[in-house]
Amino acid sequence: MTGQELIGHVGATLLDSVWQCALIGLEAACAMIGLRKARPQARYAVGCVHLLLCLLWPVVELAARLHGGAAGASGAPVLVQMLPGVGDAGNRGLQGFLQAHISWLVAGWAACAAALGLRLALGLVWVGRVARVHRSDAHWNAKLATMATQFGITRAVRLRVVDALASPVTAGWWRPVVLVPASLVSGMPPTLLEALLAHELAHVRRFDYLVNLAQSVIETVLFYHPVVWWLSHRIRAERELIADDIAARQLGEPRRLALALSELERLQFSTHHLAQAANGGDLMSRIKQLVRPETQVLSWKAALPVLAMAAACLAGCAGTASRSDALEYDALTTKPVAQFSSCAKPEYPHESLARRAQGTTSLRFLIDVNGSVAEAAVAKSSGDALLDEAARVAIAKCRFTPGMAGSKPVRAWAAVQYVWSLG
Repeated sequence: MTGQELIGHVGATLLDSVWQCALIGLEAACAMIGLRKARPQARYAVGCVHLLLCLLWPVVELAARLHGGAAGASGAPVLVQMLPGVGDAGNRGLQGFLQAHISWLVAGWAACAAALGLRLALGLVWVGRVARVHRSDAHWNAKLATMATQFGITRAVRLRVVDALASPVTAGWWRPVVLVPASLVSGMPPTLLEALLAHELAHVRRFDYLVNLAQSVIETVLFYHPVVWWLSHRIRAERELIADDIAARQLGEPRRLALALSELERLQFSTHHLAQAANGGDLMSRIKQLVRPETQVLSWKAALPVLAMAAACLAGCAGTASRSDALEYDALTTKPVAQFSSCAKPEYPHESLARRAQGTTSLRFLIDVNGSVAEAAVAKSSGDALLDEAARVAIAKCRFTPGMAGSKPVRAWAAVQYVWSLG
């Protein structure tokens, strides 16, 4: 497999992930609304499963493309096929633009993902450095060890006091470390700080810091999709509610934890998301849930994600509905015939000539009842995006005598191959 073919497969997978993640998000939003009165554990599980699906579906599809899997897996991306096609020789449309610039799309994605991955790695390095360099507090380390035993945590949990931090954070990837702001150690009553530490130990007991790290990796790979960020936000919010519930039951005093959160808010708390930290959620909503536990009331705002994603899916269905009545080539009584005077030989792109690019482009195109080409898409790439686009533009210029089903002209699919050779 050439490098250009690999880029084409990755680009097609990225384009298809747009509608795949949107579909997953629609399902997740419906489930979240249905579980609005359930315990946060149920919504958390739904969020985690759907976020993982956002990564697994494109990964499985990419593997199928690379190994020449099921029909369509190695062809043009479904998203491109759903977009408006080429209506005339001079109108290349969004389809053509995406096909011609697939290499730039992959390069842009790789650059942004690399930058975010570097940011994540630097965050992990910073946590490791803090765990080694920053000061510990003998009293609170001993207290944390005692509380960890009460929580049933057998592994060692370290505590470090950090100056430039807004709130306690549980971080790490192998050995958890609880980072506590120096302002809280010196300015918060010990009983309230103990309640906040109980909340962090709840994260440690559930390995939330590792789950959050996995979230950050998915956000790095699929940074371009709003569904991924929405799901990740919901997961973090539900996770905080779960940790609050565990800590409150362990302390036996939900109001003490609520008071500690209120004091944290008073000390000018500002959300500070480390890429690998296990924090999130809204303080006021967490305080209300602790003081007066109640089921969530459905708001019209909660339906917005569902409505938006439903509209996106309906738009996609509308874009493909017009193709549902088209017949396959073998199902026709009379096959369509090209009017060769209207067909122009595709021009060899200058850049492809300079690279001495060669190969075979396989096209699949839809012939309308009036003989024009309604849609044209690359079924199998030649390995060069410019050659593929030139072939697609060329077939779009052709006119045909339409195929017949009985005595009636019908829309029908056909296929053609362009062989690009310099020999």
